[in-house]
Amino acid sequence: MATTKLAFIGAGNMASSIIGGLVNKGYSARSIIASDPHEGTLERLKAIAPVRTTSDNQKAIADADVVILAVKPQVMKDVLVPIAASLREKRPLIISIAAGIEIGSIEKWLGAQLPIVRCMPNTPALVQTGATGLFANAAVSAEQRALADNILRAVGIALWVGSEAEIDAVTAVSGSGPAYFFMVMEAMQAAGEKLGLTPDVAKQLTLQTALGAAQMAIASDVDTAELRRRVTSPNGTTERAIAAFEAGGLRELFDKGMTDCRDRSIELARELGDR
Repeated sequence: MATTKLAFIGAGNMASSIIGGLVNKGYSARSIIASDPHEGTLERLKAIAPVRTTSDNQKAIADADVVILAVKPQVMKDVLVPIAASLREKRPLIISIAAGIEIGSIEKWLGAQLPIVRCMPNTPALVQTGATGLFANAAVSAEQRALADNILRAVGIALWVGSEAEIDAVTAVSGSGPAYFFMVMEAMQAAGEKLGLTPDVAKQLTLQTALGAAQMAIASDVDTAELRRRVTSPNGTTERAIAAFEAGGLRELFDKGMTDCRDRSIELARELGDR
């Protein structure tokens, strides 16, 4: 990993987060180059890590062992087609962090089956607490899988799935998941204010409770259902709240919402792949 040359196509928030995580963990900034058409984006990246930058994608991939595709899904085809010949010749490991782009679409636009890892990271990667699902095609070697794993673990946990279809489920759980928790926090803060707390007190209590609950769940040797039961005393205050959530169909709402999210992920992949 220490001598591996990395090229990022796209230098936005997620790319900057991964690069920052790699450099913070001791990876050499000199071995990283990032390409982006916007000079301001490159300047913001260089404020995070002293990597090489360029607006020329061909220059970025010239000596790369790994190419990380960090562009918006809608422009992926337009970005890949001009550099396809070079990628076919050099055959670097390609890591895509673009949501909704299937490996088959990338192979079609490149005109060959190259070693490709498709990832679904999430926004907490921006604060080094991300959760990423990964899937590799058959051309990816064991060494390249380890490379991809190390790169994504720079910003959190990285978990491999057994089929590309599972990436859509990853999207429903962790990819879109932060928004679910933000919505719960939003609702808790609003309810706290309605109960008489000031906005600042309601906010701080809500956020610290969310953080503490997550840290307890991570550190615990029992599952979240048992942790919930331990907090819920019979005939107590928590039990009354949990009963109201259950009566309101909270579990069914999560099931439907996440299924709808998974289905939309599948639809988007088809729409983007047909371009």
